[in-house]
Amino acid sequence: MGRIIEICANSAQSCAEAEAGGARRVELCAGIPEGGTTPNYGMIRMAQRLTSKIDIHILIRPRGGDFFYTWQEEKTMLYDIEKAKQLNVNGVVFGCLTKQGDIDVPLMLRLVKASKPLSITCHRAFDVCRDPFVALEQLIDLGCDRILTSGQQPSAEQGIPLIKELVERAKDRIIIMPGCGVSVDNIDRIEAETGAKEFHTSARNIIYSKMEYRNESVSMGNNAVISEFDTSQTSRKLVVAFVKGINN
Repeated sequence: MGRIIEICANSAQSCAEAEAGGARRVELCAGIPEGGTTPNYGMIRMAQRLTSKIDIHILIRPRGGDFFYTWQEEKTMLYDIEKAKQLNVNGVVFGCLTKQGDIDVPLMLRLVKASKPLSITCHRAFDVCRDPFVALEQLIDLGCDRILTSGQQPSAEQGIPLIKELVERAKDRIIIMPGCGVSVDNIDRIEAETGAKEFHTSARNIIYSKMEYRNESVSMGNNAVISEFDTSQTSRKLVVAFVKGINN
């Protein structure tokens, strides 16, 4: 089996673009400037309507910020997992830490039990945990299927040494999936030096607004978007570039 490309999709249309480009899976999420939050019901349903082959995994994250959650936020995640299962998505993505920076095993176990039989990915909460090797074993014991990680570095390329060791330690017990800054220019190196087989990327381009009247002095929020009239969307051409690399 060759590489598996997972696209971080920020909209239903991004899911359609990912499928058209030949990706195997999407992680559907909202709130990209916050690092990703749970998509709403309408976005999930529309993503399903616009696609037919690609696996859709849903990010379960009630807010931006850290990964230490209150009981109210836990309940929110459980409600979202319940809805995801009712919608027959393929998988869910979440991660929870203690105040001390360790995997919150009791909370993760409750979420894992609620999620089965869906595929389960622990997201980049892993990258800010205190001990990645202890966390690796805990996530395996919890029954997670994969870990999304940049190797606890700003990008997966910088995190190659840790990712490589995680892949070696994981063996076939859990999938280690490099993500963050994975591009067509570095994916070959990351694969060759880590042994990873699944990769997470956004493959997005800027989409310019068709608005004719614009009041650019007003901002709708403090976020990473340069202009209220620019958005980003997965590009099928960029996805194709990743997929073509699989066959080279």
